[in-house]
Amino acid sequence: MSDANTTPDPDEGIGRRIARKRSARGLTQQGLADRAYVSRSLIQQVETGRKPATPSLVAAVASALHIDPVTLYGQPYRGATMRKDRVHAAIPDIRKALTYVDLAPTLDTPPRPLAELAKTVTEAKRLQQQARHVQLGARLPALIDELTVHAHDTDSPRAWRLLNQTHSLANSLSRRLGYTDLAQLAMERAARSADRSDDPNLPQLVTLSRALLLLTIGAWDPALALLDHAAGHVEQDRPESVTVFGALHLRAAIVAARAGRETEAWGHHGIADDAARRIGPRVRDEYGVQLTAANVDIHGVAVAVELTDFDEAIRRDSRLSLPSSMPADRRAHHEIDVSRALVSTGQHDRALRRIQSAEKTAPQMTWYHPMARETVGRLVDHYRALPEPLRAIQEHMSLS
Repeated sequence: MSDANTTPDPDEGIGRRIARKRSARGLTQQGLADRAYVSRSLIQQVETGRKPATPSLVAAVASALHIDPVTLYGQPYRGATMRKDRVHAAIPDIRKALTYVDLAPTLDTPPRPLAELAKTVTEAKRLQQQARHVQLGARLPALIDELTVHAHDTDSPRAWRLLNQTHSLANSLSRRLGYTDLAQLAMERAARSADRSDDPNLPQLVTLSRALLLLTIGAWDPALALLDHAAGHVEQDRPESVTVFGALHLRAAIVAARAGRETEAWGHHGIADDAARRIGPRVRDEYGVQLTAANVDIHGVAVAVELTDFDEAIRRDSRLSLPSSMPADRRAHHEIDVSRALVSTGQHDRALRRIQSAEKTAPQMTWYHPMARETVGRLVDHYRALPEPLRAIQEHMSLS
């Protein structure tokens, strides 16, 4: 569980948080290393900032210390002013909207027609792809409330499908901002709405979210088992179903890579690549999983980064040419991954340019992404005189 009553220090990096939490538990570096199944030298180097705190290490240390990984990341990242903290404003209302299970909320006015709400859901999904967290959060609570009323009043599969999409959006936003408990609640609601949607692929997509939460806490085997089970239940009778099948294998590739299982990771990546080639570029992305050749290539870079094969990640990136249609959140995530690889190979100027690109592409995503903040922290430690672009990013993240 996270330390809910403490406010994380934005100036404190992951390594220092690990050291502080370790000391609070009365553990030596060797003691923590033994519990996390890593070397003492790795713990020492991460705590002193000489090596990056990778997501796999954070998961292992959090498990050893019996805390939520978000505690070590320092999430949620709260701003010192109302303007900087506004990304969190919608969280209480989203939490309230998700409390309704067996009955619908009582609204002050009747819900909008389902056709109008469907358009609003499409707009909300676009905001998610643009990583506009503030704007998405502002729309979600009322949208969830109205669709909950429709779903319970009519029991229409279409209403349940639309409600499922809002539950998935709430899950994604909560997870990105570091509200693990709320992401778990949204995922449970998504599983319920998926079951009542008459769409056999939606329950499998819930598995994508479940695997992502398991990935965060380092539960590799359960995550891979769930993904394998879900992929086996996808009827690949139409191209849209094949996109779901491929997306499950892309997620499995990342999980296996973070677990350090190189052969398994590239095996899943290859299956996803084959699925993307089978459906071709013109299939409608009905489920928003982005199973395209470009996204598979991006995941290839991510797999190499998670395996800490940074040279391979940089080589793969050098061969990429991302289409302009690539959603901003995917493009920015890729830039963050590459910046991690570059800073880990001592290419600090190039790493700074890539993190700048991530911020330009999707500012809100970059400011609230733990690995982006960790990379910026390492760049700050490297430069004696901070370049102005780095100083600006540091200020936007409230790390100064």
